[in-house]
Formats: sequence, C-alpha cells, structure tokens
Amino acid sequence: MGMMQEFREFAVKGNAMDLAIGVIIGGAFGKIVDSIVGDLVMPIVGKLIGGLDFSSYYIPLAGQAAGLSLEEAKKAGAVFAYGNFITILVNFILLAFIIFMMVKQINRLKKEEPAPAPEAPPEEVQLLREIRDSLKR
Repeated sequence: MGMMQEFREFAVKGNAMDLAIGVIIGGAFGKIVDSIVGDLVMPIVGKLIGGLDFSSYYIPLAGQAAGLSLEEAKKAGAVFAYGNFITILVNFILLAFIIFMMVKQINRLKKEEPAPAPEAPPEEVQLLREIRDSLKR
C-alpha cells in the first residue's frame, strides 16, 4: 500500500500534472503545425518551384520509370525521397520558431518586478549600530 500512496502523491503533484497537460497540448499543437505546413506552406512552396505536391518529389535509385507516384516508386525499389524530408524539415523549423516566440512572450510577461527597497531597520538595531560605530572611534 505504501507504493500506491507514493505513486498517488507523485501523480497529483503540480509538476507531474503540468507535464501531462503540456504533453497533451503539445501533441495537439503539433498536429496544427503539421496541417499548416502540409496544407498551406508546402503547396505554395511546391507551386513556386514548379510542382504541385512537394512531398512526392524523389530520385529513383532502382531504375524506376519516370512519372510514378512516390508509393509506386517505393514498391518498385529504393528511392531518395527528398521532398518528404524537406516537408518535415520546414515543419520542424516552423514549430521551433513558434515555440521560440511563445517562450519569448511568456518570459516578457514574467519579468521580475524590481525588488522593493529594504525596510529601515528597527530603532533598536539603529541605536546599536550607532553605539558600535562610536566605540570603534
């Protein structure tokens, strides 16, 4: 029973719950960024460089016929699928930039207020300091 009690205390601590919430929100946020990259950014990039589906760009390595889809080319042999890699790389860069901006804003909001001026010491302490200073002379 002691181990269950320890586990329950660990699970309901603020840090463990914050971590769980962060992982869940991060997963959902990752899906949003995947959609932004896959559905909005990469089609524009693909259109700019002359293609429609950038993620299906590949170089055949096993002598596949030209014009096959990426899936068909993979079934026929090895391919160098650089388009999918670039899509994932853009996804990572966009996600990292968004997280950077979020952390920057959070840190800006968390800026510490200046420390309050120290309070004047009690009268007894002030008198004792004066006595100490006059005895030093």
